Amino acid sequence: MARYPRLMPTDPRLFTAEVLRSERLAPSFQRVTVCGPELAGFEYNGFDHWFRLFLPPRAGLPLHLPAVAGRGWYKPYLAIPEGTRPHCSNYTVAGVRTIDGRTELDIDVVIHTDARGTVAGAVAIWATTTTPGSPVALLDQGTLFDPPTDMEGVHLVSDESGLPALRGILRHLGGHQSGTAIIEVPTAGDIEQLVAPAGVAVTWLTRDAGTDTGTGAVAGTAHAPAAAEHHSAPGRRALEALCETVTPHPRDYAFVVGESTLATEGRRALHRAGLPKSRITFSGFWKHTPHAHAAP
Repeated sequence: MARYPRLMPTDPRLFTAEVLRSERLAPSFQRVTVCGPELAGFEYNGFDHWFRLFLPPRAGLPLHLPAVAGRGWYKPYLAIPEGTRPHCSNYTVAGVRTIDGRTELDIDVVIHTDARGTVAGAVAIWATTTTPGSPVALLDQGTLFDPPTDMEGVHLVSDESGLPALRGILRHLGGHQSGTAIIEVPTAGDIEQLVAPAGVAVTWLTRDAGTDTGTGAVAGTAHAPAAAEHHSAPGRRALEALCETVTPHPRDYAFVVGESTLATEGRRALHRAGLPKSRITFSGFWKHTPHAHAAP
């Protein structure tokens, strides 16, 4: 049904690699670049190509990996003793390139903090403290983006955890594609220049008051000033913008990812607006709880 490289490979491959460098990309993002000979065999499909990231349970410990046979990796993973079992989280390929024969792959990690201002979340802590040479592994999972062949407009919605996915999708869409993209991030400093078709209106929303930008009806003054507490929940502004501004055609396609409420309520809103469920891809990447802002 799809015309794009997509979906989970029937025989996913596990790639070992090591950290090359880690650098702050934006106030809410740390970019970790990994490399290794095995990554030369990683077949990047573009769009929202994602993988399962395996990390040692603690810094300095060896990385014990599950045996992978077809798609059956999870039971072997659970069979690894808890004290040595690697941490596993899902991430999107932020970039991949080959330089002087070496394949490098970028992983963009959201940096949230707890109520005390301390970096929270296993991967965020790893991303901000890792050193070159630290081991990692990636289990290829293909893509979620799955537009039907008769897609007219496309509607993309995410919070910061879905930004790498939307960035990749926008970069790989056809030049004549039309539609909308709504991206919510914590601060104005997280807004970036995206490569996107001219017909796709990209709107950035932030949880900082008065810093919205973009092209489309919700940019700038569309939202009256509101108390910071009202928009403190990640994904709320993006969901409001989706409900207020997106009127899908029945042959459009939507991709809604990020905080779980944004994903599930966004799907409901699009379906109520007339878009068939079969033309909506949604995925909750994480779940917000007050004072525990730790996207995986």
